[in-house]
Amino acid sequence: MTVAAPSFNLARVRSAYRAVFTLVIAAAIYEAIARSGYFPPALMPTLPTVAGTLWASLLDGTMIEHAAFTMYRVLFGLSLAVAVGLPLGILMGRFKPIENFVMPLASALMPIPSLAWVPIFILWFGLGNTVSILIVFYAALFPMLLNAWSGVRAVNPLWLRAAGAMGADEHSMFWKVIVPGASPFIITGLRQAFLRAWIAVVGAEMLASSDWGLGWVIFDAKEFLNADVMLSALAVIGAIGFIFERLVFGSIEKATVMRWGMMRAAKG
Repeated sequence: MTVAAPSFNLARVRSAYRAVFTLVIAAAIYEAIARSGYFPPALMPTLPTVAGTLWASLLDGTMIEHAAFTMYRVLFGLSLAVAVGLPLGILMGRFKPIENFVMPLASALMPIPSLAWVPIFILWFGLGNTVSILIVFYAALFPMLLNAWSGVRAVNPLWLRAAGAMGADEHSMFWKVIVPGASPFIITGLRQAFLRAWIAVVGAEMLASSDWGLGWVIFDAKEFLNADVMLSALAVIGAIGFIFERLVFGSIEKATVMRWGMMRAAKG
């Protein structure tokens, strides 16, 4: 472990440098186009203008408050999706009748885009948090469900038989064999569920929220041609998504995959 740790840290540093390099190149291309005069400055403001607008909105707290509302909706809906999708996916992987009952329903609903439900949910629940949270729940449910199901099905049957031969009951087998074996798939499902939820909540806020949320900021700024405000909100959306996707879930996923590989090697 003392040899692998520096190598792992070096890989993370190189990954961070590559990400920064890509973002700098993209920013330079945008700035060149903005200053070329091809688009009016009101429609494509320069990066210093966008940065000034973003800084002002952070100082007065409005952008932070909008981001807090968006995060609340994402985390609430994502928590519901995990609470429903994770145990249901595990049950599907363990019991064939449950899989046979749930899978056709999941296969029928999964291709429907989450935002297609927004008009119907507005009719049922009105505008506000409820619709946004339900859209997040719908978007995040299927990645969590199917990855948990795949993870349980991918657990080596020899491990289950060996645990049963050693007298392990269903409870011990679940926590000591199934959950560790399925954990890489579960973490991947959680990562995908968050990304789907993050995309869905912005669209839901544009259509169904009232007054608060990063999606609402973009939609409201469009009405007044405030492109700098729109781009500021997009920058915040991208920054939060990047932090969660690369730094939070990426680190958890790598650690889980490494642990799973060590467990497989130990069990032969």
